[in-house]
Amino acid sequence: MHHERADQMSEDEDDHRSPPSDLEFTSSEARNYSTVGSGSGSGSGVPESQAPYLDQVLDNVLDNVLHFLTSRQDRNAASLVCKSWYRVEAVTRSELFIGNCYAVSPARAAARFTKVRSLVLKGKPRFADFNLFPPGWGAHFSPWVASMAKAYSCLEKVHLKRMSVTDVDLENLAKSLPGFKELVLVCCEGFGTKGLAAFVSLSRQLRVLDLIESEVADDEMDWISHFPEGESCLESLIFDCVECLINFQALERLVVNSPSMKRLRLNRHVSIGQLFRLLRIRGPQLTHLGTGSFSLSDLVPQGDQEPELDYASAFTACKSLVCLSGFREIVPDYLPAIYPVCANLTSLNFSYANINTEQLRPIIGRCHNLQIFWVLDSICDEGLQAVAETCKELRELRVFPIDPQEDSESPVSDVGLQAISEGCPKLQSILYFCQKMTNKAVKAMSKNCPDLVVFRLCIMGRHRPDHITGDPMDEGFGAIVKNCKKLTRLAVSGLLTDTAFSYIGKYGKLVRTLSVAFAGNTDEGLKYVLKGCPRLQKLEIRDSPFGDEALLSGLHQYYNMRFLWMSSCRLTHQGCQRVAQEMPHLVVELIRSNREDMEMDNLAEKLYMYRSLEMPREDALDLVTIM
Repeated sequence: MHHERADQMSEDEDDHRSPPSDLEFTSSEARNYSTVGSGSGSGSGVPESQAPYLDQVLDNVLDNVLHFLTSRQDRNAASLVCKSWYRVEAVTRSELFIGNCYAVSPARAAARFTKVRSLVLKGKPRFADFNLFPPGWGAHFSPWVASMAKAYSCLEKVHLKRMSVTDVDLENLAKSLPGFKELVLVCCEGFGTKGLAAFVSLSRQLRVLDLIESEVADDEMDWISHFPEGESCLESLIFDCVECLINFQALERLVVNSPSMKRLRLNRHVSIGQLFRLLRIRGPQLTHLGTGSFSLSDLVPQGDQEPELDYASAFTACKSLVCLSGFREIVPDYLPAIYPVCANLTSLNFSYANINTEQLRPIIGRCHNLQIFWVLDSICDEGLQAVAETCKELRELRVFPIDPQEDSESPVSDVGLQAISEGCPKLQSILYFCQKMTNKAVKAMSKNCPDLVVFRLCIMGRHRPDHITGDPMDEGFGAIVKNCKKLTRLAVSGLLTDTAFSYIGKYGKLVRTLSVAFAGNTDEGLKYVLKGCPRLQKLEIRDSPFGDEALLSGLHQYYNMRFLWMSSCRLTHQGCQRVAQEMPHLVVELIRSNREDMEMDNLAEKLYMYRSLEMPREDALDLVTIM
């Protein structure tokens, strides 16, 4: 569940026609299009002897022009114009995005783009966060490190999401790139404190080290103390997901030696007393802070506990703070300490803080400028009503369940959702977990918040209807796709019939990401979506009654999509095989949970399908069959 909180590398920013990477599926016509100075001289009236010179002139002009194109979608479009544009665009691109590490090979990427300074690379799809992929499935960073070491001597930034990264990868990355400055690992795994120690010791120009919702093994290595001695270039240090103890003296020394530090997010082993000491050093310049435990240390004997400090004074000095998170093991009595910074906050993350309505009220009542708010459902509907009364600038809300079990009783409902829709008209993104919902409340949100771009309603429990009328939730979700004209991401749940999917197909023309769980009743539902949503990029379906007929209805669409995931549906091996035969540039993977299920029946347990410029990968597990 907590991996849902790692959307700092948002997947909603991708263009509706973006390829799986910045390497396009480009037609031969575009590549072979002849322009003035293309070298043939045919039909241009230009002598062949002048063609190389004109080529160089054109390249120089394009070089200057393309430097003004910062959007990768614009650059992708420019590369399709002709050979010259394709060539110049490649050598002028400094930022490379690859949305699926198996869509292209490291060698292909390095051959085309030779001057990359920043790489964003994504591995497994989002459903991997719910343990739907077998351990060791893939998405290994190792081949990319080996390729980058040879091809990208100027590489400064690497952002990875859901990749498998080893200690050796981290060490090799730092060794091969002495000017490396920024590493962001989101929902990654496979490495530990030993690898972190090697990486930071070799990265003398490091400015950003952000570990976000990643799994970091405890190798009993004091990695913080391995940062180089002396003044540091560090601007951002995020390690709130690291579950092992840290050397606070080494951390304090690092903060002292980092005069440019703006962002600091601490793990749960940093007590509020230690936080106080760090804020005394860098508090006035911090813009982003993760508080750590926000409680006293459990490691200090009761009689030797830290003395009562004026925590509020430390926060008062944080004049630049706009983003506050942490509160991993919160003691609510200390919450008044953050009152002085509330007025300036634009982002507040309470998704680990088990607080109630009354504890929230005095805080949220001071947050008039808040734009992003993440919280547990322990605040109840009354807490959401308090948010609606104060936070008129709210753009993003996420309400997580404190108990994610299907049969639990959620303390938030349609009442809280409707309050938010009435009080926060500027809302653009919502993720809302609940047990009880009504069509009326969802319709109200569609009318009151027309600027919604992301709507993810997770009604926990299977096939739950409108809890007042008993009707399916079709009309509520239908209103969302009809009235919210900017909607690009949608997650549906509850009791839904094919009618809901017909609404999505009819009105969801901008939807790029659709997540479906325990919904639908025939193949027609999925057919509506595949026929009616031309910009669909990512389709995630689990535990729904869609079969081969629905799957095969999307053959016209799959090359335009980044991936399709279907698990516990009604697909057969023959249906998946037919897709693979019809679409040779599509990789069709069938994934099993264990070897005992390999020959049990003809149903495909899990289907992961994605487009690729390469041959099927060679690192697949025995549990993975590539059709």
